[in-house]
Amino acid sequence: MIDLIKRLPKAELHLHIEGSLEPELMFKLAKRNNIQIPYKNIEDVRNAYNFSNLQSFLDIYYAGANVLITKQDFCDLTHEYILKCVENNIIHTEIFFDPQSHTSRGISFETVITGIKEALADAKEKYGITSCIIMCFLRHLSQEDAFKTLNQALSFKSDITAVGLDSSELGNPPKKFEEVFKKAKEQGFKLVAHAGEEADVSYIYEALDVLEIQRIDHGVQSIKSDELMKRLKKEQIPLTVCPNSNIELKVFENYKEHNIKKLLDYGLNVTVNSDDPAYFKGYLNQNFINLYENLELSKEDIITLVKNSFNSSFIDEKLKKEYISKVDKVI
Repeated sequence: MIDLIKRLPKAELHLHIEGSLEPELMFKLAKRNNIQIPYKNIEDVRNAYNFSNLQSFLDIYYAGANVLITKQDFCDLTHEYILKCVENNIIHTEIFFDPQSHTSRGISFETVITGIKEALADAKEKYGITSCIIMCFLRHLSQEDAFKTLNQALSFKSDITAVGLDSSELGNPPKKFEEVFKKAKEQGFKLVAHAGEEADVSYIYEALDVLEIQRIDHGVQSIKSDELMKRLKKEQIPLTVCPNSNIELKVFENYKEHNIKKLLDYGLNVTVNSDDPAYFKGYLNQNFINLYENLELSKEDIITLVKNSFNSSFIDEKLKKEYISKVDKVI
């Protein structure tokens, strides 16, 4: 089964490009840009990757992002993730980036997006990997700040497929960003949002009904509401679940407690993703393997999860069918 997991072509729909910053690259960029980081060596960094909750992770995540300065840095970061896509047989990826993490440090929006875009264009040419870029607003900042970021993004509208909402969930409900999401929708962006990872189901309802999103990032708290579960099943709204992330951030104490199998068995449109793989001990294949080894996922479960990702992606129907036929050939 593990061999099948590795051989299956996959799509990844929930990946923060800043969260793919491996310690080796962090040190390389820190040296290149003469940036001081609070770690003596790579082992120091890895030892710091033990989190008690989402906020404890974010503190380190934002500190790591400080080494990203030039267009080449963002290109190198994205290129390293693309190599992991090749290794994990990811043939389509939809990556998040957090412009406010960089513009707040004086890095231009253009520097960030062009570096990412160049690496993704190279991925298509060299490896045939297709991709979409999703720009996220940081929810611990104000809606006013999000509007500034949206206005900056309009010059690069053709490069950005969707907008999302990430960062500190608790205390920052989706409705805080109602107006900026409305404007983004008017501008033609697709909409996604992190909801129901740590916060309760009200955040998922707000994301659906106030922000009018098309995809829920995480959503594992859905199981606490029968009404919501019925709705998610009926409407087949995708959940981009990130198992390793949920374990590392103590949403679940261990893999045996993870509810993805229950969500899948109920009939929800669940997908598997790696979130911030450099920090959460594994890329996409490892997330699948951990699920298989701990939750007794069947071959059919794994195939369903893989196909769900393609069907829930923002690519056109023709390409979805083409990719799913690649999955069928492997099976």
